[in-house]
Amino acid sequence: MKRIAIVGAGCSGLAAVKSCLEDGLKPVCFETEPDIGGLWNYSDDAKVGKGSIYKSCVINTSKEMMAFSDFPPPEHFPMFMPHKYVLQYFRMYADKFGLLKHIQFNTSVLRVVQSDKYESDGSWDITVRREGGDIKTETFDGVLICTGHHTFPYQPNFSGLSRFEGTTLHSHGYKENSQFIGKRVVVVGIGNSAVDIAVDLSHVASQVYLSTRRGAWVISRMGFWGLPADAMANNRFLFSLPHSALEWSVEKMANFRFDHESYGIKPRHRALQAHPTINDELPYRIMTGGLRVKPNIHHFNENSVQFDDGSVEEVDAVIFATGYEYKIGIVDESITRVEGNKTSLYKYMFPPHLSHPTLAVVGLVQAIGAVMPISEMQCRWFTRIIKGENKLPPEDVMMADIEDKRVTMASTYVSSQRHTLQCFWIQYMDDIATEIGVKPKLKEMFIEDPMLALRCLFGPCVPTQYRLQGPGKWEGAKTAITGTMSRSLAPMKTRLLPKNSCLPESVDKFVISVPKYLTSYFFLAFVFFLFFCMVIM
Repeated sequence: MKRIAIVGAGCSGLAAVKSCLEDGLKPVCFETEPDIGGLWNYSDDAKVGKGSIYKSCVINTSKEMMAFSDFPPPEHFPMFMPHKYVLQYFRMYADKFGLLKHIQFNTSVLRVVQSDKYESDGSWDITVRREGGDIKTETFDGVLICTGHHTFPYQPNFSGLSRFEGTTLHSHGYKENSQFIGKRVVVVGIGNSAVDIAVDLSHVASQVYLSTRRGAWVISRMGFWGLPADAMANNRFLFSLPHSALEWSVEKMANFRFDHESYGIKPRHRALQAHPTINDELPYRIMTGGLRVKPNIHHFNENSVQFDDGSVEEVDAVIFATGYEYKIGIVDESITRVEGNKTSLYKYMFPPHLSHPTLAVVGLVQAIGAVMPISEMQCRWFTRIIKGENKLPPEDVMMADIEDKRVTMASTYVSSQRHTLQCFWIQYMDDIATEIGVKPKLKEMFIEDPMLALRCLFGPCVPTQYRLQGPGKWEGAKTAITGTMSRSLAPMKTRLLPKNSCLPESVDKFVISVPKYLTSYFFLAFVFFLFFCMVIM
């Protein structure tokens, strides 16, 4: 039985342990902390070298879209889960599949190097330090690095910042708003963390300023009819439309909620040229004056900030929500080099120049969607490669794919530190699923089970679709897909309502017999089709 070293017990590490067990490998997971969860295991202290979230953090992807493919979230969990529910879901997953006994807690990995026998068998030497200071080196047949990329804060330099006498803080160190009661605060950035923190502060601060260079397209978690917006958007039909039609539609729907130009956040880029910002409360906080949008900071003074438009505001604190640097410090740069947040990894996973594909990086990808199912899919692919059931292409083919992705990314997304690992969720999942042999075969499905095929085409592309067939097939996949929206809406149904007595009995029966969410997706598809027709006319 081949032994696989797994670095980190966050969402990616847990998926790695489970995938190894599923494919008959022996996982040994090393976790620095005394518990699982990684980024989602909230702590009141922001630790160096560990991902950090704030007390009010709510995940941006709905529970069904972020779930592991063979473990649907409980019905009573919220549609969009605060961090404590995310961690609880991970605990349930670990208990269900017996993952904890394969994790060595309070153990830090110091370095990963090729063993003396690497050229013959692809093995690696892992040096770890356990709690108490004991250092030990072991040899493994493969390595999965699951350390995440929200660990090393990136803070750009601003003119005059050293003269500023107020409080400065990176979003990595932000926990809750009590220390900013009555303060005047500038939040730099307009990504998800920046907007979440600015909104959180606006409830207690005397004034919050949100400083942005480019603006952003702000999307709500809630879509039509109160359904989860990400589940509605991430479906196969919509992503089969021309890119321009999809982009135009996203912009129209974002502006339908609130006019981005009137609220001062309209970006210079198109909707799909940058990672969207997910927030439901921002327009309301702008509307009521607690939060004001400002341009980029020109320079700092002792007690004030001057912005690019010449305006000057007195402030007490500045929070930099300016992202992270991607680093893999435990592996030599000759193996996995990261420069300017850009990597040279095949499918964002494999160093292409290695003679044995026995080391991979998991979760180092920025998808417009949840990372948990992506990490799981990557691990499923890795374990098959380790077992010899899949093979990587030659190095020149992998290098050509890496370069092609760089060119595509440069032409698709705005140039920034953030947009170096971007991909579309369905496209990337299908790409890896094709390698494994688990991509849903819709043509065959329409013959064998037309209703299921319609759900997979027009409904949410939930991760469970990748358990319908092929290696790792799960018998409960169809039932889980069928119950997707009922599980999503279940936590809201705390008040039982009588059937609509105003509808004729025949109509009432029809409404009950046709899945509500499926008719909603047909309608949504029709709306997008109309948008597309308007574009090409």
